[in-house]
Amino acid sequence: MPLFLILPNFLAKLYFMTTMDLFSGCGGLSLGFQNAGFEIVSAFDNWKPAIKVYRENFDHPIYDIDLSNKEAFEFICKQKVQMIIGGPPCQDFSSAGKRDETLGRADLTLTFANIVATNRPEWFVMENVERITKSRILKEALQIFKKANYGISYDVLDASLCGVPQIRKRFFLIGHLNSKDGFLNPYLIKNRTRQPMTIFDYLGNSLGIEFYYRHPRSYMRRGIFSIYEPSPTIRGVNRPIPKGYSKHPGDPIEINDSLRPLTTVERSYIQTFPQTFHFTGTKTELEQIIGNAVPVKLGEYVANCIEEYIYDIENKRSVLGQKQLEFK
Repeated sequence: MPLFLILPNFLAKLYFMTTMDLFSGCGGLSLGFQNAGFEIVSAFDNWKPAIKVYRENFDHPIYDIDLSNKEAFEFICKQKVQMIIGGPPCQDFSSAGKRDETLGRADLTLTFANIVATNRPEWFVMENVERITKSRILKEALQIFKKANYGISYDVLDASLCGVPQIRKRFFLIGHLNSKDGFLNPYLIKNRTRQPMTIFDYLGNSLGIEFYYRHPRSYMRRGIFSIYEPSPTIRGVNRPIPKGYSKHPGDPIEINDSLRPLTTVERSYIQTFPQTFHFTGTKTELEQIIGNAVPVKLGEYVANCIEEYIYDIENKRSVLGQKQLEFK
């Protein structure tokens, strides 16, 4: 249960924090924070298929805007909120991409940082792929955040240890005005599960299968997986079993007529979108939309860590204030 549901009224209002989602995609991060009690008031993206899905699932506005545009930058910076969240496009950092920061999309990470530094919300959360930790762009973004007086916590989270039935490592950077660096790291660490979550743990037998095919990036890797293990990372492509596929030493079973890939909707469940979430678009668009999304439960995990941190800080202040009154 989110902490704001059990807090006294004078603390509960802290957790309806007005929040803006930049580079929102279809809304995985938005939904995760919304589930944890944060008030998402607006979202921004520049890919129409994802925006269409977002609009069908949320009541607040989403703007179709190129965030690298000067006018868009000025418009966003006028939207005063308590928190900014978002995942700048990660293709230039991704192991599935060209790993070339000169292509331009990596600069959107700096756009995110500059929006935060200009808007100066109390909090921000930035999500990206693990590879960003080795990039020069992250160092530049950190300089921007530090100059704006944000305390910084960051970590690479494995989604399978954070309530998601999928091995998916993602970088999260959380900033809080006037805090010390590393303030949230104990919470990000202590709330992880000891064992990774499997598909069966999350969905039981609802998929009606025990084994499924997931097309490997290379035939040096396995392609058949069991529901009794976490799913490998959901990517933006979903291919059928190729003719002549040879059993990999790591495959638990032989190819047979009942073996199949997960469907588009099933892949959204692995990304922890609820069954009530409505996806609309072409199959190609939806596979990419779902593969690019932040798993809902991973966003919720980070949001709950922030809530717990705020609760502990406010509780310490309340206890200290009470002791001061008693002393007087």
